[in-house]
Amino acid sequence: MSNIEQTLSIIKPDAVERNLQDQIKTEFKNKGFEIVKEKKLHISKDEAEKFYKVHESKPFYNDLCTYLSSGPIVVMILQKENAILDNRKFMGATNPQEAEVGTIRKKYGISIDKNSVHGSDNLENSKIEIDFFFKD
Repeated sequence: MSNIEQTLSIIKPDAVERNLQDQIKTEFKNKGFEIVKEKKLHISKDEAEKFYKVHESKPFYNDLCTYLSSGPIVVMILQKENAILDNRKFMGATNPQEAEVGTIRKKYGISIDKNSVHGSDNLENSKIEIDFFFKD
């Protein structure tokens, strides 16, 4: 029995600004992820605050919301076996300086804040995050 999962992936404003979305999408495909749905949008600070509500109590919350709403983003539903864990590994550490070679954040991330990509951290959050952007 295979464990096909879906996870939300966001190509953040710093990567879209540098026009890296096609490169990053290709990286995902080369790692065996299927991009089920995708769209490019620019969310408001208010929407970013709702999206990152789970981090509300953390000191970086306001900066994170300001940043995510600072420019266009590409949101995608990625699918494959063990998608959530595989995506977390492939994104690399939050801080690009500490990320392993070959990870997206090591290749494209600028700083701990501008680290180019977001991915859901567990199955429950994945469903919530996918619904946030793709609830029809």
